[in-house]
Amino acid sequence: MKVSLWQRRIHRAQELSHQHPFASEILGFYIHLARFQEDLYQRLSGAPPQKDHAVSISAELRPDELQNLSSRFESFLSVAESQGPKPLADLSRQLQNRGSRFWSELLQSGWAANSASEAQGLLARAFLQPYAELLRSHASLRPASTSRALCPFCNRKPVLGVLRPLGDGGARSMVCSFCLAEWEFRRIVCPGCGEENDKHLPVFTASEFDYIRVESCDTCKTYIKSVDLTKNGRAEPLVDELASIPLDLWASEHGYAKLQNNLLGM
Repeated sequence: MKVSLWQRRIHRAQELSHQHPFASEILGFYIHLARFQEDLYQRLSGAPPQKDHAVSISAELRPDELQNLSSRFESFLSVAESQGPKPLADLSRQLQNRGSRFWSELLQSGWAANSASEAQGLLARAFLQPYAELLRSHASLRPASTSRALCPFCNRKPVLGVLRPLGDGGARSMVCSFCLAEWEFRRIVCPGCGEENDKHLPVFTASEFDYIRVESCDTCKTYIKSVDLTKNGRAEPLVDELASIPLDLWASEHGYAKLQNNLLGM
């Protein structure tokens, strides 16, 4: 039986939670989140969008889309309340009392990436991500190498990089923080500011995660983590990036800010 992308992510999260106890709490929540997202993805797939349906950061959800999504948001908040870290659990409990009208406004704002509250926007983005991924899966994207560090589908910033085997080395790609589209991106360039001088682009790795690179920039003081699949073919980039918490701590201690947080706000 074919294993879905969601199940691969869940299995990898379970594996890493045993290997890295310091990440077990956040990975445990991710497992519950991914199960909900997979179920939502499958339910929404029952009425697939048109092949050339497009979305942009400024686009609004149609009334029928918004009604369909907001009707499922309460069950998502229940999962976040019962399984999430305390700050998210408390926020989810508060949002459950706000009602469907507020949920619709929150989801519309989250879709346009302009939520007033960062914490509320995080929850909205985590809920909406499967729908963004579904729309992207039906779009006709033409992968191309580019120095533009915004998703070619939804115009969001990348959440991580990936190095995939190519010849004797690895080709670098960016992964969108929302729809998870992947596009080729030059190796020696900062996705935050476009810096190309390798002397200003230090790379850090740790023995515990020797296949994950902290690619930082001394010009804009941002960083992004890239998962090197040439060194670890078992990795699920989205999950392994989430588990590598010590690398984020190192970057923060050295004055770098993450280019774009992941779906769990990390």
